[in-house]
Amino acid sequence: MRIGIIGAGALGGTFAALLERSGHDVEVTARGAGLEAIREGGIRLSGGYGDAHVHPAAAERLTVRPDLALVCTKAQDAAAAIVANGAVIDGVPVVVVQNGLDGVATAERLLPRSACMGMLSIIAANYTEPGSVRVTTTAASYLGRGDGAPDDEVRRVASLISAAVPVVAVSNFRGAQWTKLVVNMLNAVPAIVGRSVQDVVDDPALRRVVAASMRECVRVGIARGIRFGSLQGLGDRRLRAFARLPLGLAQVLPWSMRVRMGSVPNLGSTQQSLRRGQPTEVDFLNGAVVREAEAAGIDAPVNRALTALVHEVEEAGAPLPAERVVAVLHEVGAD
Repeated sequence: MRIGIIGAGALGGTFAALLERSGHDVEVTARGAGLEAIREGGIRLSGGYGDAHVHPAAAERLTVRPDLALVCTKAQDAAAAIVANGAVIDGVPVVVVQNGLDGVATAERLLPRSACMGMLSIIAANYTEPGSVRVTTTAASYLGRGDGAPDDEVRRVASLISAAVPVVAVSNFRGAQWTKLVVNMLNAVPAIVGRSVQDVVDDPALRRVVAASMRECVRVGIARGIRFGSLQGLGDRRLRAFARLPLGLAQVLPWSMRVRMGSVPNLGSTQQSLRRGQPTEVDFLNGAVVREAEAAGIDAPVNRALTALVHEVEEAGAPLPAERVVAVLHEVGAD
């Protein structure tokens, strides 16, 4: 099958390597040094899924109409990337592999003739060198759309991709997006202080801030009437119980996630963007919690503060002292 992958970063590069290794004809889009590296030396994958060295076709835009398209850009780049490739992919099944809550809706608006669906990936991969991806944590990805059961097209695409990397067709995809948003609360604090996720969660004071952002995210979801989807052992019942915990006990959630990561440093996608000198997608992660809280008529002070600190790091080009993060809970009265 001909598969087009828009955005060959950490996840896009991982899927490109695994799908081509499985025998598919893959074309990827990239820009700048990433595009040059792929054209000259292909994509080198290492880590959890083994080693692979593939040479997909690469350009700034897809040049050939694919049978299936994966949009793997950062959330803030999705609309522009879809528009740039719209003439080639409109009418083709499209999978949006993205953090945040808006990706599928954006694709549906811009590609009215396509069957659009979303995929939530828990794979952790480091992409700090053009053309090279190292998978630090393997995991199944979750494919779906809407609030109901997976339809025939979702199941077909999940089966197709699963031949290369595990994908599960899930019900209540919107709820699963919220569960993934809770998981993505692991991103901001490591990005602010310039340390790995493991280091941050191992630090009791920083772990407390991460737990507070997660608990606040769940509480906002509840206020918005969300029924959380099942993802990586998390689900509606467990997250609702977590939302009621005092902050000292709530730290068990980030700790349990850290245990699954193993010892290979996980930088998180937000920090990787900072290290490449690129804008982060914090406005679609912690910032999404703030917007959803406003829509529910409540406040999300922890995530508002963390969003501001990530933007401060973007502007300064250097991490901030851990004390700045630890002070957040006191400043917003969340101790």
